[in-house]
Amino acid sequence: MGEGFIFLVYVMRLSEILAIDNIIPELKAKDKKGVLGELAEVIANYDASIDKGLLVKVLIEREHLGSTGIGDGVAIPHGKLSSVKQPIVSFGRSKKGLDFDSMDGQPAFLFFLLLAPENSSGVHLQVLTKIARILKSSTFRKALMQVESREEIYQTIIQT
Repeated sequence: MGEGFIFLVYVMRLSEILAIDNIIPELKAKDKKGVLGELAEVIANYDASIDKGLLVKVLIEREHLGSTGIGDGVAIPHGKLSSVKQPIVSFGRSKKGLDFDSMDGQPAFLFFLLLAPENSSGVHLQVLTKIARILKSSTFRKALMQVESREEIYQTIIQT
């Protein structure tokens, strides 16, 4: 008789990887590089082992492969660093919107930056998929645009 294997897939909750301090209710940036810098800065402030300059470099290199602006006013820039032990997310919003070379040619308003450990393809893709899935909901996107405070944004995100 063969042995049976049970594989448990742990679905990481956004509340485990998004700190309230990593939310920027109104980005100051006017362009893609500025957005990446602001989102990287809150992560570097959150985890002192992360070098902001290196993170921005990794994100820009990833953008050269193809824009992470997925359309519908959303961008999910992402990258990996060896110094990171677990995924970390930051979120920023631009009420005016800005050009992020999105697939649909439209401005982006909502930005989720995902930083993952270097050797974590499975977890990295799992979190990217989760973020992309929740952002497909126009109701969720509208809610993120309408709430005002950092706390309201955080609650909106983690309740998904």
